[in-house]
Amino acid sequence: MSDARDRPWTVLELLRWTTDWFGERGLEGARLDAECLLAHALGCERLRLYLEFDKPVSAEERARFRELVRRRGEERVPVAQLTGRKEFWSLDLAVTPDVLVPRPETECLVEAVLEALPEPEAEYRVLELGTGSGAIALALASERPKALVTATDVSAAALAVARGNGERLGLGDRVRWLEGDLFEPVAGERFDAVVSNPPYVAEADAAGLAPELAHEPRGALFAGADGLAVLTRIASEAAVHLQPQGVLALELAPEQAPALGARVAAAGLVEAGVRRDLAGRARVLVARRAAGPGTES
Repeated sequence: MSDARDRPWTVLELLRWTTDWFGERGLEGARLDAECLLAHALGCERLRLYLEFDKPVSAEERARFRELVRRRGEERVPVAQLTGRKEFWSLDLAVTPDVLVPRPETECLVEAVLEALPEPEAEYRVLELGTGSGAIALALASERPKALVTATDVSAAALAVARGNGERLGLGDRVRWLEGDLFEPVAGERFDAVVSNPPYVAEADAAGLAPELAHEPRGALFAGADGLAVLTRIASEAAVHLQPQGVLALELAPEQAPALGARVAAAGLVEAGVRRDLAGRARVLVARRAAGPGTES
C-alpha cells in the first residue's frame, strides 16, 4: 500500500492487501481486523463494506486507515482500542486504555448470573466488583430490568468510561457506580448475586502473553504470583455480602478452578460448579452462600 499511495484503491483492494499484511505478521482474525479498521476509517458500519467493494477510497481516508493498520500490525494495539468500540452482549461499548477490552468468554459469566437469577421481573440486588467498562453490569441491567445493580471499581478513570457507557445505552439510571476497592464501597450491604471478572493472570506468565495485552491496564490483568490474589480476597469476603442462597460468580483461568474451589469452600460457601466457555475450558466458578439452620438472614 505504501508503494502506490497515489493510485486509486478500492475497498476490496485495501481489504485484501491489509489481510495479507496482517497475516504475514501472525495476527489471528486478519480479515476481520482489516474490515473493522477500514469501516472505522470510513465512518461506516462494517457490513456496509460488502455493498461497496468497488468504491474508491479517498487519499484522506486511506491515510487514516494506513495509520490504524500500522498501529495494529507494528505496535499490536487491540482493534477495540483503535476504534474505541467493542460489542459485548449485543451492547456497543466505548473502551479506552483505562479499561480491559471485554472478551467474548466473559459472556459466560453473564449467563451464569442470569441462570442464578431466573426471574426477569424480580428486584434482585446485584453487585459487580471491578466493573471496568461496565460491560457485565450493563449486560445484567439490560436483561433484568428491575434489578438493583451496583458496580464498583478502584479506578476513577474506568468508572468514567462505565458511567458514560451506561448513559449512552440508556441504562445510566439502572446502575449505581461506586469508586473503591472491591467490597469497600458497599460495607454492610448484602446482595442476591456478586459477580466479578477480576485480574487473574499470574505475574510469572507476563512474558508469554499476547503483545496486545501490553496496551491494557496492568492492574486489570495481574494478581500476584499465581494469579489468585484478588480471587481469593473476593472469595473470603463474599459470604458477609451475600443473602442466604446468594450466588457468587467469578471468572478465572482454567487451571485455577481447583485451587479457587478449595478457597471458596474454606470461606463457607457451597461450590455449585464450574461453567465452561465455548472452547470447553473452565471459565466461571459459581458458588452460593448456604441457607440452613442458624444462617443469619
